[in-house]
Amino acid sequence: MKVQLVDIAHARSGDKGDTANVGLIALKPEYYPILVEHVTAEAVKQHFGPMVKGEVERFELPNLGALNFLLHGSLGGGGTLSLMTDAQGKTFSTALLRMYIDVPEEVLATN
Repeated sequence: MKVQLVDIAHARSGDKGDTANVGLIALKPEYYPILVEHVTAEAVKQHFGPMVKGEVERFELPNLGALNFLLHGSLGGGGTLSLMTDAQGKTFSTALLRMYIDVPEEVLATN
């Protein structure tokens, strides 16, 4: 079953220079393995398309049930240089939560 990440996770984002930093946190412990399997660096890069000019790095934080992504080259030079409306990358978390992934129905049935 296809679901948006907003149905199984929450997120927070910010900036470090020209790199957006996005944390994705599972709403329930049983959702974390689904995030690990489906929300890969490649999938995130594809989801953001040309907004992310550099590579996407993923870091797993299993003790927090979270993933952290660094989206290099996504802020038009960073907060002090960029002419982007969101030069600090605050909306990248909301944009990531709009991504669709496949989730087994039995996992969602435990809601």
